Amino acid sequence: MVSTHPAEVQNFGSKYLPQIKNNIEISPNQELLPLTAKINNQDYLEIGGCDVQNLVEQFGSPLYILDETTLRAACRQYRDSFKRYYQGKSQVLYASKAWSCLAVCAIAHQEGLGIDVVSGGELHTALTAGVSPTKIYFHGNNKSREELNLAIEAHATIVVDNWHELKTLVEMGSPTQPIRIMLRLTPGIECHTHEYIRTGHLDSKFGFDPNQLDEVFAFVSQQDCLNCIGVHAHIGSQIFERQPHRDLASVMVQWLTQATSHGLNITELNVGGGLGVKYIESDDPPSIEEWVKPICEVIQNACAELNLPLPKLLSEPGRSLVATSCITAYTVGSSKEIPGIRNYIAVDGGMSDNPRPITYQSVYRAVIANKMSAPCTETVTVAGKHCESGDIVIKNAQLPKTESGDILVVMATGAYNCSMASNYNRLPRPAAVLVADGEANVILRRETYQDLLRQDCLPERLKNS
Repeated sequence: MVSTHPAEVQNFGSKYLPQIKNNIEISPNQELLPLTAKINNQDYLEIGGCDVQNLVEQFGSPLYILDETTLRAACRQYRDSFKRYYQGKSQVLYASKAWSCLAVCAIAHQEGLGIDVVSGGELHTALTAGVSPTKIYFHGNNKSREELNLAIEAHATIVVDNWHELKTLVEMGSPTQPIRIMLRLTPGIECHTHEYIRTGHLDSKFGFDPNQLDEVFAFVSQQDCLNCIGVHAHIGSQIFERQPHRDLASVMVQWLTQATSHGLNITELNVGGGLGVKYIESDDPPSIEEWVKPICEVIQNACAELNLPLPKLLSEPGRSLVATSCITAYTVGSSKEIPGIRNYIAVDGGMSDNPRPITYQSVYRAVIANKMSAPCTETVTVAGKHCESGDIVIKNAQLPKTESGDILVVMATGAYNCSMASNYNRLPRPAAVLVADGEANVILRRETYQDLLRQDCLPERLKNS
């Protein structure tokens, strides 16, 4: 089904470019494209001073293109906003589950951030990237003994999620070298986000039940092998509302007094993350500064009212740091027209490099990188190449006339795309490049067919049969 959109004929691609308004610093989570995005004199999209079509010619597609400037800007805005609005100490942690790789962890570390990890693999990645163990916090609702031991040996902080883990750590610990822990508590705060990414409501697999707090605090206070330095909570992801985070900050200060009554010296509060990002034009998330400021104010006011010293304040953004720092470039292949129903164009990737549309019904926007000013004349559905009818990247995308060989760019793909990528249908996972100042460096090599077989084992009796 082909349609024309006259209002979008002029400067189709440029409407997505970041715009500085009233000299106010751009918050990356409020933009669809990375901060360095521009259209060059060939009418091609550039990111980080690199022509996207040239990048695809050099590195192949699908291709994750990560803009270093945008990622660093987001890190600095979080770091500096907490320093500006919080009178005590603060520490921003990058929630690396959004995209855990050496380069991203190293950039976050260079900008003064710590790293939040949720597995032994993420912990190993952060350590290898050079992150200090004192700035690594290990989450998860079912950590294995091997993972716990790795964290203990590295001297990372373990965020304890449940009774099983707490008692396991007591068995593993020693009074001569207490294990540094925080307690994850469920605040019982609902917010409007996808069912699968709400983690603060009572019916959640994460955290101790709030009705058990006195029992948990009393137990921990009696364990010489544990050094409980803080409490943690997280209410979900892709959140635009501000009030739930204010409510969370207030509840957590109340937990401080509760812990103190049991003799625990709680010095750190981790308010989690969850700030949303712009995936489509109608999305209107708060800026990073607008998210940080009220949290700091609520905690400071509550502590003053209760005559409590200010705790060290931690937060753990992930998506809002890296999502809009990255785009994914695909090459357009086949097309199919179903008269009166739908037009399809197919790209050389799909659900194996971006499982969010099929998993969360997530919606994205796209441009044609080699036709940035072409008029938008078609409504098409962008299909992936997998043998799966649900492998749809974008439904009803409004694009210029698109042909085989064009470079289609999907915006805001830095969070939970590469990190959730798979080898479905035995597709090798894409490469990723880091771009800055006109230079592109590979940070993830493209997998090969041989990589797909690396872990396969063929018993002797099946050979040459």
